[in-house]
This record gives sequence, structure tokens and C-alpha cells, in this order.
Amino acid sequence: TFTFPSYKSGNMDRHHYETFEKFGNHTFYLHLDNGRGFGRHSHDEMSILTPLRQCCIIKKSTFLRLQLLATEPFRLSDVMRESLASDPLSPVLSEPHLEALDRRLKKILAMVENCKKADGHKEVIVDDLKGNQYF
Repeated sequence: TFTFPSYKSGNMDRHHYETFEKFGNHTFYLHLDNGRGFGRHSHDEMSILTPLRQCCIIKKSTFLRLQLLATEPFRLSDVMRESLASDPLSPVLSEPHLEALDRRLKKILAMVENCKKADGHKEVIVDDLKGNQYF
């Protein structure tokens, strides 16, 4: 199922791991990040959505959260802006990057709608909330 984290930020595959073996059996992984976490605000890398486009399956909990983040009171860019406001490096993201989050979210939701039209709601939205009294 598609969980969407890297598409919203536009970062594709920017992570890799190194293993240090200098200390014998006490090896460890070091996570390296190239620092382009939000990529170019003007470019939406659509290839990241290939799993969603090919499988047309998304968890209901993820879909509901995406829908919520696309509504005015909880718009993703506003939530992110508020969350980052207290960071000592504020502003962490520029306005164009925040606007890109909303634009990319709309593209994800549009792709889910296309899947629903082609395959039907029950085939696309996998109910992972069964028995959960909070939803």
C-alpha cells in the first residue's frame, strides 16, 4: 500500500547507509542524508507515485488523513508552518516549499480518485480501521 511520505517532500531516494567496521564486531549503521529533503519546490517528481498508480491501493487511515490535510482548517502547509514555527532555524521552509506540499497532496488525491473511478472504492481503499471506535 502507498504511504506517500517522500512524494510530498519531493525528495525521491536521497538516503543511504554506511557501515563502519573499524571497531570489530561493534559495527553500526550511519544514516546519511544529502540535505535536499524538500527538493525543488517547482518540480513535482511524479515517478514517486508509480506504486500508487500501478497498484491503486491505499489504506483508509492514510486516505482519511490526506483528505483532512487537504481541507482549509487543517491544510498541510498551514499545519507544517505552525509545527516549524518554534524551530530555532525558523523559517525552515520557504513559502514556495509549503505551497508545493499542498499542490502535491492534491495530485495524490487526484490519483486516488482516478483509481477509484477505474477500480471502485472498495478495491482501492483498504479498510485498516475495522473495529476502531475512534474512526
